Amino acid sequence: MKITSKFKLLIGSLCILGLVLSCKSDARSGAKAAVPETTKTAPSPQKGQAFIKDDGSTPNVLQIAIGSPDHTTLVAAVQAAELENVLVNAGPLMVFAPTNEAFAALPSGTVEDLLKPENKETLANILKHHVTPGNYSKEFLKKFKKLGQANNQNTSVEVKGENVYVGGAKIIASIPGGNGIVHVVDKVILPPNE
Repeated sequence: MKITSKFKLLIGSLCILGLVLSCKSDARSGAKAAVPETTKTAPSPQKGQAFIKDDGSTPNVLQIAIGSPDHTTLVAAVQAAELENVLVNAGPLMVFAPTNEAFAALPSGTVEDLLKPENKETLANILKHHVTPGNYSKEFLKKFKKLGQANNQNTSVEVKGENVYVGGAKIIASIPGGNGIVHVVDKVILPPNE
């Protein structure tokens, strides 16, 4: 009698276990069938934090550049290098923003050549050489001799009278932003190896 009840209990347990496993298997296969297959596509350059519309907060360093008629070449370069999302992160960031005139002073054809897709890495390296962590005023920058740039290279800081030069470019204006500061400069700051 004891063996029969143990046998019934064992059979019952196996049946319940079979039902549970069967339900889990059906649920898994149903979930797989409900999930559509995705295909790999190239990431859209219009995705990310840089493309969120926000009219209520203080403009970030990218929005400052986009809103400036004197920085259209810089904005075109940032877009060609796909660095928009880098310039909207929490920071703080200091961006040394060359004017259109500064880009025009480069040898003829340089800007056009840098904007080509095959030169994206070189362009990104040059642009990153214009960005450093921090949020320092022009006056505070007078205390520095060098700055570590976002491309992992250094650039010099020189003081001549009341003027501050970063990588040989003179700061001609400063605009505070929501995630740092934009220092408008009169030259393109080229990395040592460019």
